[in-house]
Amino acid sequence: MSGENSLYDKGKEVRIAVLGEAHVKRSLAARQSEFAKPLQDFTTEYCWGKVWSRPELDRRSRSLVTDIHPYLGFMIALHSWHELGIHTKGALRNGVTEVEIREVIMQSMVYCGVPAGVQALKVAETAINEMIESGDHQRQLKEKV
Repeated sequence: MSGENSLYDKGKEVRIAVLGEAHVKRSLAARQSEFAKPLQDFTTEYCWGKVWSRPELDRRSRSLVTDIHPYLGFMIALHSWHELGIHTKGALRNGVTEVEIREVIMQSMVYCGVPAGVQALKVAETAINEMIESGDHQRQLKEKV
């Protein structure tokens, strides 16, 4: 698949940069059965090529979300929606941007599941809108280009 799909190639490049070439080669070689190959392709294309390569969070930040599990990531994984709303507001107060919160949710979605990510997005957006309505926050959805 490598030469045929630029998203796969991009994902493999990011995966190697983050995890190391030896690890990625072992992972890909060990999981090339007819049964496992589609999962490896999906992981490489979607997780690494689509999400890990987005410019809104740098790799260090994505590693923090994935490997160290900061509080927002925990709340999503545990489906602690009330706490997620509270900590979304706290994150905004501490200088985290709306875009960064959204990217943490997207990154967590890869590991916690799409339904959890969709619910987290709703909860976070509600919390952000409540802060805007109360005058405690101003909209700041500026994307990196």
